[in-house]
Amino acid sequence: MKGERLESRRISMERATLPDSLSAKFKGSFAYKTVKDRIPSILVKVIDVLARNYGKFKEDYGEEGVEDAKGVVGRLSGLRNEMQTDKPVLPLTDGRADVSIWNRYLEEVSAVQGSPPSWFTSAWLYVECYMYRRIQQAFEDSTMLRTFDPFRAQKEAGLLNSESPIQSLASYVQQATQDPSNLSQQDIHKLFNQLIQVNLWGNKCDLSISGGTENYQKHDPIQQLSSLRPFIIVDQTDLIWNRINQPGASKRVDLIVDNAGFELFSDLVFAELLLATKLADVVHFHLKAVPWFVSDASRSDFMWTLDVLKASSHAAVSHYGNLWHGRVKDGTWVLREHDFWTCPHDYSKMEAAAPDLYADLAKSHLIVFKGDLNYRKITGDLKWSHTVPFSEALRGFLPSALCTLRTLKADLIVGLEEGQAERIEREAEEASDWMVSGNWAVVQYCDQL
Repeated sequence: MKGERLESRRISMERATLPDSLSAKFKGSFAYKTVKDRIPSILVKVIDVLARNYGKFKEDYGEEGVEDAKGVVGRLSGLRNEMQTDKPVLPLTDGRADVSIWNRYLEEVSAVQGSPPSWFTSAWLYVECYMYRRIQQAFEDSTMLRTFDPFRAQKEAGLLNSESPIQSLASYVQQATQDPSNLSQQDIHKLFNQLIQVNLWGNKCDLSISGGTENYQKHDPIQQLSSLRPFIIVDQTDLIWNRINQPGASKRVDLIVDNAGFELFSDLVFAELLLATKLADVVHFHLKAVPWFVSDASRSDFMWTLDVLKASSHAAVSHYGNLWHGRVKDGTWVLREHDFWTCPHDYSKMEAAAPDLYADLAKSHLIVFKGDLNYRKITGDLKWSHTVPFSEALRGFLPSALCTLRTLKADLIVGLEEGQAERIEREAEEASDWMVSGNWAVVQYCDQL
């Protein structure tokens, strides 16, 4: 891409109120479909969740609770109208600490564009993040529902409906690691490879991509690995292994968590393997501070998950629920939140926008970024050529050695070989949609720019 100007992937330069004038290029783009169809449908589901809970709000808070919920519904309906009629993006007005960050970002974008951005004339990454932050504002402006998570039931269903795969994975890992001291280096390496792939494919369970409809783990995660192996189109697991297997002082691993449900369980199992086999001494889990992209995991989701596992009648699952509660208490698992993870910036801006977070990540031996949104933010969501090296797409962001585990659900990818994308498009069942289907995956690593 030398000499070529990279641009944020805009949804359209046309007006949404004149859909017939949209070029085929924009009208058929995944970004356009997302803002036109997918995220408005998510808003409708949030409104429906509130309406179905009117009875509970009345029971908990009286008639005032119902009126409070109706106020949130009104604000969300207004947001949907703003989106569908391509209104300008508005400054935030609630009392959260990140308001000034969001509004300063809006001022910067407006200065660059020469006018306030609107829903269909701005960078897709920005307006999609902004939509979820506006949902949070609708609740922040309420009296009794400020901590209500409209996605909680869907996230919990994602775990409960994956009971069989969770039991299978828990049994497999417990049996394989019963006596870690007797495991050979080859045994540990094999387990590491298996669980990093389980962790990778767990990322398919993303409710923001499915519009909030069911998207659960259905199969035995170990048994399906061999059939999924050909769909990993970049696999730098060996480089990750070389990094994590380095001898030396205390090793900290940071997981930038994506989805709750089965994916979070696969994160926990992977973290447990690192500690049990002494590949790491402490694992930091970075979680979202507010409800985000439907299924992104929060601290509340994390602790609820441990409670459910602990209460399970399945011996291996219950064992891990108890063990992991203990890890949180003894500090070998550390739960972290930072507003930067739910701000509009891509990660090349982290050192300037959140220097405390960047400095903290620099203490890590390995940072593992999970999922599609993290991938978009780590590469700036720019129009990269598919063959641009992953290290170049980071644009200077490297607080420590890092990797990304991602199933493809947005039309952005870097680090491919020449002709590889074209070959996949010819061979893939989903043809031109292969980059957004969630059926293909990458494991990419970088430790120097």
